[in-house]
Amino acid sequence: MSSETSTNRVRQASGEDDGFHVSHFFVLLSLLGATVAVLMARPSAPSNLILISLTIGAAGLSAFGIYRILAPLVAPKSDFDRQPLSERMRLDLEREKALTLRSIKELEFDRAMGKVSEKDFAEMSGRLRARAARLMRQLDAGAGYREQIEREIEKRLGKAPVVAVAGVCASCGTKNDTDARFCKGCGKAMEARS
Repeated sequence: MSSETSTNRVRQASGEDDGFHVSHFFVLLSLLGATVAVLMARPSAPSNLILISLTIGAAGLSAFGIYRILAPLVAPKSDFDRQPLSERMRLDLEREKALTLRSIKELEFDRAMGKVSEKDFAEMSGRLRARAARLMRQLDAGAGYREQIEREIEKRLGKAPVVAVAGVCASCGTKNDTDARFCKGCGKAMEARS
């Protein structure tokens, strides 16, 4: 969880107000619209006025829903990009990345066998490579902060990791494959585990 997210939750829990939100705009717009509609339909029965007010309120709620759907498509970055991925989401992304990379290999094999033209190969390969790069960026951006914070604390306190885990570098704490000879984080030789 990012510090911004945690401070927002603390503010919300303590009841602090951090200003005007988009939802406030839609509520105010709905109230204004309902007031204008009731004033214009003044000689109507009270049940009609209530129905008009509820209809305009529902329209405001629908407009807010549409805004919530379209806003992430237009915004350059959202809070979701900064939050660590859940374990299930990480597994899904890893599986999709493996499938995409396998598709690239199969496409290259098909081109070598003459089953795919160069033009089609270039188009399909470009799309698959862009997808794989996007998945890798998403996996890297969603890495958990816990390991990074623990490494920083250990480095500042001068403590070595308490438990030696297979695939974890003893000097920097980066997770590596269990059969790795060198750390992918710092490049130092991994200790032999038995």
